[in-house]
Amino acid sequence: MSAFYVHMIEYIKGILTELNPAEAVVEAAGVGYSLAITLPTYSALVGSENKEVKLFVTEIIREDTHEIYGFYERKERQLFEMLMTVSGVGAATARMIMSAFQAEELRMLIATGNAKAMAKVKGLGPKTAQRIIVDLKDKVIKLDLGGDPTEIPMLDVEADNGIKVEAVSALTMLGFAAAASGKAVDKILKAEPTLSVEGVIRKALTML
Repeated sequence: MSAFYVHMIEYIKGILTELNPAEAVVEAAGVGYSLAITLPTYSALVGSENKEVKLFVTEIIREDTHEIYGFYERKERQLFEMLMTVSGVGAATARMIMSAFQAEELRMLIATGNAKAMAKVKGLGPKTAQRIIVDLKDKVIKLDLGGDPTEIPMLDVEADNGIKVEAVSALTMLGFAAAASGKAVDKILKAEPTLSVEGVIRKALTML
């Protein structure tokens, strides 16, 4: 089925009513918008529940669905849309890649031709990773994402069952089987019990 993305809505500004690592619900003018988000955007939004936020939007329109993706920064959205111009990379895969790496980290991987690191993302594979590098290397070199990726706040929490539930829920929303996600999260938390929710998900994306 054919698909395309549009910017009929440039951004949504409203109250953040719900948040998990894969989704944010923003209420604007009495309408609750469910936005698919990346882990960097999730990290930037942590602590903003019931406060006003602004997310830049990409709408994915297909014959059978209408999806809305939200990004904390416009430049993150730009990189997401650049990924989708590569053959074989759809919105779900682009979000997976954007969740596995910080935006600046991903830009450097592409710019330096590090297909091996990129191919660790579940479902990407070495051929697609190489295709991304070939298609986007010149473009990302010119892309100034600004800032330091370490400035994006990480969630500092103790490892407990809540982290497992949230991580497994997010992985399931990203398309992974709940059972496999649970096993991966258990293994990660056993090895690193103080890891943040975002850290657990990032590691799981390279394991599942």
